[in-house]
Amino acid sequence: MASVLLRGFALGFVIAASPGPIFFLCLRRTLARGWLTGLVSGFGVATADGFYAALAAFGIGAVTTALVGERRWFALIGGAVLVLLGLRTVLNRRPMAVEPAPASRGAGFASAYLSTLGLTIANPSTIISFAALVASLGLGIGGGLLPPALLVLGVFAGSVTWWCVLAGLGASLRARLTPLVVGGINTFSGLAIVALGLLAILSTLASG
Repeated sequence: MASVLLRGFALGFVIAASPGPIFFLCLRRTLARGWLTGLVSGFGVATADGFYAALAAFGIGAVTTALVGERRWFALIGGAVLVLLGLRTVLNRRPMAVEPAPASRGAGFASAYLSTLGLTIANPSTIISFAALVASLGLGIGGGLLPPALLVLGVFAGSVTWWCVLAGLGASLRARLTPLVVGGINTFSGLAIVALGLLAILSTLASG
C-alpha cells in the first residue's frame, strides 16, 4: 500500500512539473499577486489531476470515453481561453499588483482556483496520460478500493507538492527582482501562454 502511495506521489509530481501553459500562468500569478495566489492556482490544477487520476485508477470507462470523445472541443475552448488570458497579461501595462485588499481576497482566490481547475479539466489529454502511466507502472485496480484510493491521494499530494515548490520559488524571485524585471517576466509569460494556446488550437484543427 505504501508503494502505491509513493508511486502515485511520483506520478502526480512528474505530471504537474511538466512545462506547459499552466506553469507560466501560476508563475505569473505568483510574481504579480504573491505566493498565496500562486499556491491557490496550483491547488486548482492538483484538484483536476486528482479527478483525472480517479477516473483512470477506478476505471470509470463511460466518463473517460465521453471526455476523450469530446477532446476536440475541450482543446479548442481551453486554447481560446489561454490565448485570451495571455493577451490580457501582455496588454496589461499597470504596475505589478500588490496583495489584494482583504475584502477582495476571497473572490480573487476563488477565481484563481476555479480558472486553473477549469483549464486543466478542459485538457482531456491529461486523462490519457494518467491512464497510460497507471497501466505502465502497474498501478491498476486490484485488491478492492483501497489501492486506487491511495493512488489518487498520492497523485494529489504529488501535484500539490510541486505547486508548493513553484509558489515558493516564485515568491523568492518576487522578493529579489526589480519591478522592471518582474514586468518583463510577466510579459514573457503572457506571450508563452498565447503561443501555447494557439498551438493547442492549431494542432487540434490540423488533426480534425
